[in-house]
Amino acid sequence: MRSAVETELFIGGKWVPASSGSRFDVLDPATGDTIASVADGTETDAIAAVDAAAAAGPAWAKTPPRVRAEVLRKAFELMTERAADLAKLISLENGKALVDAKGEVTYAAEFFRWFAEEAVRGEGSIATAPSGANKLLVVRQPVGVCVLVTPWNFPAAMATRKIGPALAAGCTVILKPASDTPLTALAMAAILAEAGVPEGVVNVLPSRSSGKVVSAMLHDPRVRKLSFTGSTEVGRILLAQAAENVVNTSMELGGNAPFLVFADADLDAAVDGAMIAKMRNGGEACTAANRFFVETTVADDFSRRLAQRMSALVVGPGTDEKTQVGPLVNEDTVAKVDSLVRSALDAGAEAITGGSRPGGPGFYYPPTVLTGVGPDSAILREEIFGPVAPIVTFTSEDEAIALANDTEYGLVAYVYTGDLSRGLRVSEAIEAGMVGVNRGLVSDPAAPFGGVKQSGIGREGGHEGLLEYLESKYIAVSW
Repeated sequence: MRSAVETELFIGGKWVPASSGSRFDVLDPATGDTIASVADGTETDAIAAVDAAAAAGPAWAKTPPRVRAEVLRKAFELMTERAADLAKLISLENGKALVDAKGEVTYAAEFFRWFAEEAVRGEGSIATAPSGANKLLVVRQPVGVCVLVTPWNFPAAMATRKIGPALAAGCTVILKPASDTPLTALAMAAILAEAGVPEGVVNVLPSRSSGKVVSAMLHDPRVRKLSFTGSTEVGRILLAQAAENVVNTSMELGGNAPFLVFADADLDAAVDGAMIAKMRNGGEACTAANRFFVETTVADDFSRRLAQRMSALVVGPGTDEKTQVGPLVNEDTVAKVDSLVRSALDAGAEAITGGSRPGGPGFYYPPTVLTGVGPDSAILREEIFGPVAPIVTFTSEDEAIALANDTEYGLVAYVYTGDLSRGLRVSEAIEAGMVGVNRGLVSDPAAPFGGVKQSGIGREGGHEGLLEYLESKYIAVSW
């Protein structure tokens, strides 16, 4: 990676200032201090990015799949070579511990490698019509110009999970990164350019005016795809705007993951899994275990073990090698976590570790385990997005399933049991797009990632992720 990360907009293969000349500050979550000033894109810049993507589209769509694949493969290699620098950059602007940031870089790079392999697999089909009158020829074609909107919690992986399949399919893109973490996205733009991505194929548009710039692009008829990862509330707004031009959409929205522990589970394994499912990324993940449902007979033992593990974690600046839990990303996030915990405590829950925000600079919140949480508590209704584990007890399998499904969300769930039949039976009954059985981690570039209900539309990763950026065209022909 370059000695200094670019801080201008990346449009048409060039680094350019915002048309307004305005900039915004990026803060270090560990201190609240400014670490960089970044160009603040406008609606004018957004349309300029669409111009560049539209102009580059035909040539990129005609580029042989193998050539597109080799570009993605080169990007994978560059990310791997520069993993240490990328991890430090992620920790600096996001706050996550270096161990998490290193894991994210590895995960993010794998999307480029996976979709380099998938680029040559955009297969179509041919069949004979049932009447015998003609042949049914189906070809796959790139959907066109794509707007990609990514969140701050995985600034590299959420970008590569969208850019990888889009480029593999032959689409051009405009990436709008979260304004809390634009530096990683700009670093990715530099890597992709070095890997051989032609000018205009990838454009990166940081902006504090997210709603306005995304809306401007969605109302441009040349934009044919929106892929958004973020809150359900914002997703609903973008779906409504996309509907005005009937734009193809993929939505990876909020989560409220249940973590079920049955009495026959291996409790050591369940606690290990809970630490991964809850504390990966410091709890700032849509896949984070948000609600712990534990069978009554083992609830005290599980809670005690989990609290011991959580309380032993080292909290500090994400860029410190010794840190296991960094600060949350910004003041709004830590204030929300603190409010949810206070509400639960006021309603009768008990914090057996953590439970109060520390003083001093930075956006820190301690690893927290809450017991005695009521089933109607607000902390069970909202994404916590922090290192807090609320525990609720249950007495039967049916009750556990009902509790798990008592949410508008359906992204991921975790089930721990010593009975494989129960694990599969409960997995089928839980309303979620993904389930981990005796596993605290489910994400994989080779697997379809996505949810049901209010957690989204479509899938990312796997072969399904490539198909999200391809249109099927049917050609009737006789010979």
